[in-house]
Amino acid sequence: MTVAGGFGLAERMRARLTWRISLVSVVVLLAWWLWRASRATAPPASTHATPVAVIDAGDPRMAGPSSASAPTNVYAHNLMLRKGPNGFRVYVRWLRGQVARTLRSTNPSLDDPESYYIDVETGVIHTNVGDLANFLNEGISNSPLKNVKLSGDGDQLKLTGILHKVVPLPIEVISTIGVAPDNRIQIRVTKINLIKIPFKKLLAGFNVTAASLFPSTEIPGIEVKDNDIFLDTGSAAPPPHIRGQLSSVRIINPDFQQIYGNAQEDVARVEQWRNFIQLHGGTIDFGKLTMRHVDLMMVDLSQDAWFDLDLTNYQDQLVNGYTRMTPEAGLQIFMPSLEQIPADKKNHKISMEWMKHRNMPPPPDVTSR
Repeated sequence: MTVAGGFGLAERMRARLTWRISLVSVVVLLAWWLWRASRATAPPASTHATPVAVIDAGDPRMAGPSSASAPTNVYAHNLMLRKGPNGFRVYVRWLRGQVARTLRSTNPSLDDPESYYIDVETGVIHTNVGDLANFLNEGISNSPLKNVKLSGDGDQLKLTGILHKVVPLPIEVISTIGVAPDNRIQIRVTKINLIKIPFKKLLAGFNVTAASLFPSTEIPGIEVKDNDIFLDTGSAAPPPHIRGQLSSVRIINPDFQQIYGNAQEDVARVEQWRNFIQLHGGTIDFGKLTMRHVDLMMVDLSQDAWFDLDLTNYQDQLVNGYTRMTPEAGLQIFMPSLEQIPADKKNHKISMEWMKHRNMPPPPDVTSR
């Protein structure tokens, strides 16, 4: 009896345990089924929820001072920048701004002026009116106006040339210049004279306007509407193109002056500084080199009024300059003007013959530096 009773008690306990396990399993399965059902029927997230900010990694605001993709700051004083195959000259009295990539995936390169823009924050830039006239003569081939020459004073601009319409005739065009509301340079034609006689009185049948003098211009950045000519400084003239908020434009013979931002204080502050250009931050290519976290300064060695930097031939100036590293791993290059480089030294380099003879003294021009 004892054994039988004990066996029955064990069976009852085993049965209760099995029932409890089964009950727990049912509860767990029921809870899982309810959770899946609530997920399937849950409404979509509200469209009014606080959005997650998505910021482009290439956005300059995200680029810290040590980032290689950060913008490259540029400062320049008394810089004469030659650009284009014909040496179009831009005179930078003062410039503070940034070097901006033309293509996001391509580093700005001093060897490729099309690879970057110069965005000016404050600056005073001059362009020789003679260079502008040459640029017009070379760039506009379908215009009846040839042999263009420019002069002027203040906001008055005078253009003279030969009008090829029926017969070649000397012509004079008087204009006023200013800044248009869309930040372009506006040249408004106010008078057209032919051999000192008002053109309309002499040839009333000819309808001569600025649009007829410069039809379908082939130069990017120039637009002609009736008697107005608009120049976009961000695309007109050879690269690298210069952009910025124009404050004023005027003629100061023999130059066409452009002022960006409030540059007067900066110009006065750096009046006695040496001629230089400095690049800082970002990435720049020049020659076979790529400099990240740029710290590069080029200083004019001459006593000339302008630092003559020729973007087409600047390598000769680099090779014949004096280079040194700074404690911050920056690079300083003291450069001569092109005219100061002897013709026989422009392509000078250390020969392999010297490398092969350890007892041969180095070239004098190396040790003199």
